[in-house]
Amino acid sequence: MASEQILEVQVWRGDEMGKHASYQVPRAENQTVLDVVTYIQRKIDPTLTYRFSCRVGMCGSCAMTVNGVPRWTCRTHVSRVADEGRLRIEPLRNLPIVKDLSVEMTPFFEKQKRVGVAFQPSANRKTDFAVINPQSQKRRAADAAIECIGCAVCFASCDVVTWNPEYAGPAALNRVWTLINDVRDSGGTERLAAIAGDAGCHACHSHQSCTERCPKHLAPTASIAGLKRACASTTIRGKL
Repeated sequence: MASEQILEVQVWRGDEMGKHASYQVPRAENQTVLDVVTYIQRKIDPTLTYRFSCRVGMCGSCAMTVNGVPRWTCRTHVSRVADEGRLRIEPLRNLPIVKDLSVEMTPFFEKQKRVGVAFQPSANRKTDFAVINPQSQKRRAADAAIECIGCAVCFASCDVVTWNPEYAGPAALNRVWTLINDVRDSGGTERLAAIAGDAGCHACHSHQSCTERCPKHLAPTASIAGLKRACASTTIRGKL
């Protein structure tokens, strides 16, 4: 009879001044990193704090740093990331730690609020329905970036966010790109003004970490490049 395989797991415990704790977790077929964290909380240490909701890659709330890379733990199989039977699980980078693997998401959402990510309708109740050509350039640009669910994996992956705490971040700028390409929205110029400064799109160094690690396979780097072009064009026309 084959002996049971064991994972050696290092998990961050505490707040910013915390440290790693070691756990041994049995290997299982098709085991995800979220399964490992859940096993620790239910079988070994019930004080472990973490977040999850859907477990099927829809909500993004289970995002953590696994062996140095931000990921959705519910979609990350241990067999793909365990280095010689070892895992290191930590909270997302660039956000304050609440406790253990849970981070405070307020700075992430405040930056989105700052650049104006809420849709501003150009129509009123008397206006007829807008007719949007799905093959138009603007519609295709918006569609390519619209599926962001705000999991903050890109935010945690971004070195510019680390260096410049005022930087809006990839998710916020990606959302602005979708809105300025939505012909129904009326806030385009104001949004470009909000993201044209040093803490906006021009701060991006195009490292593409956000694009490489986005679980939804979006390309925030491309969206930010589009914003840079839009800011330049609007400035040349004297409207910014």
